[in-house]
Amino acid sequence: MKNKYIDLIEQSFDFPQDEFSVEDGELYFHDIPMMDIIEQYGTPLKITYLPKISSQIQRAKRMFNVAMAKVDYQGDYHYCYCTKSSHFSFVIEEALKNDIHIETSSAFDLNLIESLQQKGVVDKDLYIICNGFKRDMYIENIANLIKNGWSNIIPVLDNMHEFEQLNDSIDKPTDIGIRIAAEEEPKFEFYTSRLGIRYSDIIPFYENKIKHNSKFSLKMLHFFINTGIKDNAYYWNELSKCVSVYCDLKAICPELDSLNIGGGLPIKNSLAFDYEYEYLIEEVISQIKSICSQRGTPEPHIFTEFGSFTVGESGAVVYQVMDQKQQNDRERWYMVDSSFMTTLPDTWGIKQRFILLPINKWNSEYQRVFLGGLTCDSQDYYNAEAHANAIFLPKINGKEDPLYIAFFHTGAYQESVGGFGGIQHCLQPAPKHITIDVDQNGEYFTRLFSKEQTYKSMLKILGY
Repeated sequence: MKNKYIDLIEQSFDFPQDEFSVEDGELYFHDIPMMDIIEQYGTPLKITYLPKISSQIQRAKRMFNVAMAKVDYQGDYHYCYCTKSSHFSFVIEEALKNDIHIETSSAFDLNLIESLQQKGVVDKDLYIICNGFKRDMYIENIANLIKNGWSNIIPVLDNMHEFEQLNDSIDKPTDIGIRIAAEEEPKFEFYTSRLGIRYSDIIPFYENKIKHNSKFSLKMLHFFINTGIKDNAYYWNELSKCVSVYCDLKAICPELDSLNIGGGLPIKNSLAFDYEYEYLIEEVISQIKSICSQRGTPEPHIFTEFGSFTVGESGAVVYQVMDQKQQNDRERWYMVDSSFMTTLPDTWGIKQRFILLPINKWNSEYQRVFLGGLTCDSQDYYNAEAHANAIFLPKINGKEDPLYIAFFHTGAYQESVGGFGGIQHCLQPAPKHITIDVDQNGEYFTRLFSKEQTYKSMLKILGY
């Protein structure tokens, strides 16, 4: 009878997979024995596997370049990393090894880029796409970088008033962009994105304000929808409208030469994940070229801003199951040694699902469970996976033989949303965070980035 956890996985999925394998009942992540990591650092523990960041970037570059070659696309492709997904230095420095550019969303992002330049990580030719609604400090930081010789900063107008602010603050000739206020998905809570300028205002705004201002050149049209790149009528309709506006603008604005299609490539959130990356990228490029050809418009350079795709699959969070609680006839709880609300806030904030796997006990029998966090909050739980409305994990036999579990592909947004190093819900400390890299011989090595948060650091924030 096949009733072991490994039997369940092998019967349910194509397993092992690229990043996951099992030896002697224990999980390996990118050929790294996870039990060795636990023995060295303990739990709870956050992990960033740096090589995955570079491999994702190279994968996207390859797919876009192949797609462009197939249709003889004449524009160039530029990969941007949007820093809001993860601002950690080790993430951005790893990403920048791959000849990419940066998209920002706040004033402090530009201070971060200045710091990277002082360290010699970037130079002043870097493309910096400045998105977001811009307060005075953001405008000031943009103006300061331009004044100091950064030649490829492109402030993207989120509203028409920003143009006047930029005009008052910037003295040198500057390229700018306009963000389109795309229509939201039909089932969304409102009709039009709060971000950007609506379609009907873009051309009049250009003609009345930008066209005759010798200081600014409109270089980029920016398009982004929350659902990302999906093979459905909604996405293709919005993309078509965007490219049509680009063609209309290009007819009266010769300096316009770039189309920013934002982010939107999903990451693997289940062992059953299936997404046709190559097909969809080829279709995006093909449709842009087709519309431009019909309109007699030269194809634009393509910019993308991939955040979760860049860093998401590099992350993992490891917990120990401390005990189990049988609360009624049907609900068996595994209690972990941290809080989901603080370490994986998207699991309760937007019901995000990640890949959940045990680290050990793969040869043990399994059972259905619910996972509970340590805070005194009814929302601190995890009860379903992306592919099934249930969780199955190996059975445990008391505290003497603990079960360790991990959530994988958690590298985007969780630290910034949860408040890294700040006040944690119920004063649960932030866990240790390590990075894992690979040397020239293919051997992995680890570095401790941050220790587990201490009570002194938390009390200091609170004024004690």
